[in-house]
Amino acid sequence: RPTGRLHIGHYFGALKNWVQLQNEYDCFFFIADWHALTTEYASPDMIHDSNKEILLDWLSVGVDPRKATLFVQSAVKQHAELHLLLSMFTPISWLERVPSFKDQQQELKTKDLSTYGFLGYPLLQTADIILYKAECVPVGEDQVPHLELAREITRRFNGFYGNIFPEPQALLSPMPRLRGTDGRKMSKS
Repeated sequence: RPTGRLHIGHYFGALKNWVQLQNEYDCFFFIADWHALTTEYASPDMIHDSNKEILLDWLSVGVDPRKATLFVQSAVKQHAELHLLLSMFTPISWLERVPSFKDQQQELKTKDLSTYGFLGYPLLQTADIILYKAECVPVGEDQVPHLELAREITRRFNGFYGNIFPEPQALLSPMPRLRGTDGRKMSKS
């Protein structure tokens, strides 16, 4: 999410792994600007400004646009369309049980997160994954519950409409959780 500058945790937790994965898989890496709107909807200019910085960071560590597909999420409208379709049949209780939902509300008390955009974040994340029929998704330990929810939503979709999307599997990075100096997961917030 383009909500600020990347840090060393991004390098060791994700980017270093992406550089390796782009040689082994057909990779799609995108700047999740719509995800950033779930918490930064009042300051969209900051999101736009961060897109370029994030792309430059990716390129500087070796993510190669000749080996992987790089793009900005909002440039592919099908992400929003599939998100809308998934929202039609996903129970609200499924979204409320995502661990980061309550954690982020506590951590970001200065922001009004009582929006569907924030609650529906996991549906947009699911759309991001299954739109490309991803079979595996590089994630850290903290994202495994999100991916499990994506798998449940995919099963429900396939149950209603036929076997259209594969259930994505977690591909844990070699360093699945990097802690900050405060002992918690490193994050921009």
